[in-house]
Amino acid sequence: MWERLRRALLNSLSTTFLRVWKWVRAFWCKNGLLTLSMLSVATGCLLGFLLRALELTELEKQYFSFPGELLMRMLKMLILPLITSSLMSGLATMDSKACGKMGVITITYYLWTTFMAVTVGIILVVSIHPGAAAQKDNYSVGKVVLSSADALLDLIRNMFPSNLVEASFQQYRTVLVPVVKSPGFPKIPGKTLSFIYFAPDDENPEIHRPVFLELTPSPEMTYRTLPGTSNEMNVLGIVIFSATIGLLLGKMGERGTPLVNVCQCLNEAVMKIVSMAVWYFPFGIVFLIAGKILEMEDPSVIGQKLGLYAITVVSGLAIHGLVLLPLLFVLITKKNPFPFIQGILQALLIALATSSSSATLPITLKCLLENNGIDRRVARFVLPVGATINMDGTALYEAVAAIFIAQVNEYDLDLGQIITISITATAASIGAAGIPQSGLVTMVIVLTSVGLPTDDITLIIAVDWALDRFRTMTNVLGDALAAGIIAHVCEKDFAPKPPAQDPVSNADKTPQLHPKDNVIEMIEETLLDQTGVHYNICQV
Repeated sequence: MWERLRRALLNSLSTTFLRVWKWVRAFWCKNGLLTLSMLSVATGCLLGFLLRALELTELEKQYFSFPGELLMRMLKMLILPLITSSLMSGLATMDSKACGKMGVITITYYLWTTFMAVTVGIILVVSIHPGAAAQKDNYSVGKVVLSSADALLDLIRNMFPSNLVEASFQQYRTVLVPVVKSPGFPKIPGKTLSFIYFAPDDENPEIHRPVFLELTPSPEMTYRTLPGTSNEMNVLGIVIFSATIGLLLGKMGERGTPLVNVCQCLNEAVMKIVSMAVWYFPFGIVFLIAGKILEMEDPSVIGQKLGLYAITVVSGLAIHGLVLLPLLFVLITKKNPFPFIQGILQALLIALATSSSSATLPITLKCLLENNGIDRRVARFVLPVGATINMDGTALYEAVAAIFIAQVNEYDLDLGQIITISITATAASIGAAGIPQSGLVTMVIVLTSVGLPTDDITLIIAVDWALDRFRTMTNVLGDALAAGIIAHVCEKDFAPKPPAQDPVSNADKTPQLHPKDNVIEMIEETLLDQTGVHYNICQV
């Protein structure tokens, strides 16, 4: 009796163990990488705050952050081939009418959601009034910033790069050079002339502090604009060039098919690299986040000065990203948005770690194709364009920051100025590159549009590195939901056409190929949807 009871107990335990093991195995296969990424974010935050007690030197911090630096370099390496190949191959395989319709819907949707984000930010910052709790420092950094006209012209210049090779690692940027006019002091024998020195700031070498030495009255200073460059990829110019080539390849027909196949193969190769590289991401995220926490200033001091401002920005991003965008998704697609958002959690965590929507682009594309089943032609167009011009989080952040700076300076804004801020924040966010802390550059346009002091941008630099990560998550979430909405709206345009059937033969399972001028034109996605097999057909 005891033997039978023992066997029954062992059988039940082994059955339960097998069921648990199968569940764990299935969960790990489906969500293992996502679970590791979430644990790595929590581990990075904990490790960063614990190591702050050791007071590491700058060199030690640099060595500690090296695995995170490798993660950023791996992601940036994939941006250029992914954008060019996805846009060229995606647009080339579309019908011109469907492509035009999708382009108009995409741009309109992005502009509308960006304006919604700006409106949410303005309502919150006017209601909460975080500028009352902040205090302005006694000194101001003598940083000279571009005018809004120069910043707008730089944006237009970057849309049409003069050198495509240079655009892959540099973008145009106007540089201001200080020029000192001599006031015509009389020369006194036995006394040397005084000089003006521009001393680099200790924390940011790009900021120069003018140091005036024994000059009374102060000399007149002017600034001359010169052409220059910044060491960041010109993503906007590459997107416009790739989209143009893709549209023209589609119109060329069979003559452009070989280049389209090259782009498709390159795109698939990049996605395979991404599939292998994602297993390094949890390890790199730990050191990337911990390194940033080690570099920040005293959290208690920052919290007293800018805590209410940070809460305002994060609240606005949460309302826009978790309420308005999903609500828009429900109204248009009539589907539950949260399973869709669950499919892109991996991309959102990468956005949180890297604070770069362009660097997150390979992961976002992988999540949409594999987890959410978005049509690859839609994803190849919507995501690169969105990573360039759809900056909902950046627009909200710029609007809140501009009104916050006005509140700190006790500057009352009327309704016309608030409307001006909303319009300029929407326009400036389009020109914000998908790189870390790019919003600080375009914020100059917003501040100068209503006459606010641009030097006060330094008030918010202390928390910008953290808020930049949350607004990048909002940008990536907006791009992904846009891909889902546009895939639903344009579903009929991209639906595979049923193959023509021969009434004599019953071979209805094989897609019929219709020769035209001895050339077979076939879109690979049509065969993929019908047979499940991937084909690359050029000419027959």
